Amino acid sequence: MNNGMKIRIGTRGSKLALYQAELVQAYLRNSAGLADIEIVVIKTSGDMIRQKNPVPMETKRIFTKEIEEALLADQVDIAVHSAKDLAAKMPEGLMIGAVLEREDPRDCFIHPDGKKLGDLKEGAVIGTSALRRQTQLLRFYPYLKVENIRGNVDTRLKKAMNRECDGILLAYAGIKRLGLQESVSEILDEKMFYPAPGQGVIVVQCRSKDQAVLDLLRSIHHDDSGKLLQAERVFLTELEGGCQLPCGIRTRINGPRMEASGVLLSPYQPQWVEADFVGQSDNPDEVGLQLARRILETGGKIILEEIRGKAGQKMNKAYGDGENA
Repeated sequence: MNNGMKIRIGTRGSKLALYQAELVQAYLRNSAGLADIEIVVIKTSGDMIRQKNPVPMETKRIFTKEIEEALLADQVDIAVHSAKDLAAKMPEGLMIGAVLEREDPRDCFIHPDGKKLGDLKEGAVIGTSALRRQTQLLRFYPYLKVENIRGNVDTRLKKAMNRECDGILLAYAGIKRLGLQESVSEILDEKMFYPAPGQGVIVVQCRSKDQAVLDLLRSIHHDDSGKLLQAERVFLTELEGGCQLPCGIRTRINGPRMEASGVLLSPYQPQWVEADFVGQSDNPDEVGLQLARRILETGGKIILEEIRGKAGQKMNKAYGDGENA
């Protein structure tokens, strides 16, 4: 590889997004010996448009669209994303070129006084913009209330510390990457609070025909994390969902086996379907596919039909926080 080549990294401009881009930059410098790596900040429609209520079946690429357009237009050479911001189906001509080693995929709870969820009184208000977190919270703590709370990680932390709510739910990975672990009151058990597909994963996207870049990215790719992400993306695709579908999945590789458990929840009533599947770690597509089908065949289709029926009129609106937190 020509270590004199220049690489332009496309990214959003939030503190967490820049951290992720700088991490990829450091990996490329250390693994491939590249010195000329530029970070290009691109504002996305998701940074400019906010919607009050999340839409369960939304699949629009509002936090990746402009970056992907820049990549296709050869304005940048690679793009760095939180995996859960990527659409299940990427634009033609683009692909995931590398997956970094996964950070802790669990969710966490932050309370200004360090209280845990089980310590809260009836009617306490918990802030989160993710339907997956909202539905799982009410599954185990039906006496609590949820409130949509948006903004980057710092903004949401300030709201919690200023007691604008009684605590917030975030992805632990983003908190950990920003060095804010001391603010965490509780790390949630992923056997109860399933992580989102791709949570805790940083991906590097590139043009599918750019062989020089693909060769370069092999040096920073983490194979096991890539397999787990692939299974989780297939799972989400089979459920026909976007990043706001109230579903979760946990996966792990155990020797030649990949073990996966998933859940699909209704955002309208206390109803959910869980399933497990064990397959071969070298066939992640099959693991994700079979797990999703088990959920659909045991009641998940009814939940999806309900979601489609009630969310249909909202599908063309933007939403979300777009952070890997």
